[in-house]
Amino acid sequence: MDSYLCSLIDQLEQEHTLSASQWIQLLNGRTPELAAYLFEKSRRAQIRFYGHTVYIRGLIEFTNYCKNNCYYCGIRSGNTHAHRYRLTKEDILACCADGYKLGFRTFVLQGGEDPWYTTDRLSDLVHTIRTMYPDCAITLSTGEATKAEYQQLFDAGADRFLLRHETHNADHYQQLHPPRLLASHRQQCLWDLKEIGYQVGTGFMVGSPGQTSKHLAEDLLFLKELNPQMVGIGPFIPHHDTPFAAQKAGTLELTLFLLGLIRLMLPKVLLPATTALGTIAPNGRELGILSGANVVMPNLSPKQVRGDYLLYDNKISTDAEAAECRAELEQRMQSIGYQVITDRGDSLNITP
Repeated sequence: MDSYLCSLIDQLEQEHTLSASQWIQLLNGRTPELAAYLFEKSRRAQIRFYGHTVYIRGLIEFTNYCKNNCYYCGIRSGNTHAHRYRLTKEDILACCADGYKLGFRTFVLQGGEDPWYTTDRLSDLVHTIRTMYPDCAITLSTGEATKAEYQQLFDAGADRFLLRHETHNADHYQQLHPPRLLASHRQQCLWDLKEIGYQVGTGFMVGSPGQTSKHLAEDLLFLKELNPQMVGIGPFIPHHDTPFAAQKAGTLELTLFLLGLIRLMLPKVLLPATTALGTIAPNGRELGILSGANVVMPNLSPKQVRGDYLLYDNKISTDAEAAECRAELEQRMQSIGYQVITDRGDSLNITP
């Protein structure tokens, strides 16, 4: 095992930062032995702040309409084969009611950038959930908006906002998105959210078309600068009805390695083991937890629409992903020495 690369991991553990060139060296020089060395430290950091606990969030995928045409996404506006749906307010409240009975105390409302769901409609929905469930956290993942719109949703009762930056590098961003979407604008949205007072989550795809170690180093430097409360990363998985249908998927190995690095860089952050990890490997989410992750998001959406929120091919949409199978999820986490808990699970990475 390369002693210099081990020393970089030691430095990251102690100082929580590396330079761009050091990030690149670590990424390019990684080996199974180095990963094992990293994961021992990243697990120790996770356990130090969160113990052997895994937070679960109730995910409600409430619309797969989207005005954007991102080249990697299965619900892109240009995909005429997608079976579109939009849950009503009553549908969403029914999901919340079911989730609350199951013990969930965080609801994550995720959807495409659906023009029907205006800020006023979303604000009304958020306000209703906040009134009905004052002890629950409300997380939104609804894409880019103006600062005033984000403020309105915050005032209505939203606590958290998830907005992956996808890739920090502007040129690489344009390889993945149509010209009207800009990396700089998406990043400004994150700064706006943070200034308003949201607990902010961001993240990036691993192994997206054209991605290099230099791009990943820029992503890690941006995470350090932003200092979010949550970071969600997952492997790129192609969708058959997109321009990237023939591209190779990102790997489990690199995604896990990056999870470990992020845990050491931001030891108090909330770090999900994503659905995409469980999609590319049957035990992907367990491996994610063992790499330093501490959040999973079972699906509270109605069963009849779960298969339609298809961002990528072969996405888990039934069985163990369903909230009704929480017992199985708990058993799987217990099998690796972790306990599922259902409270709000706020991030400890709160900046003054």
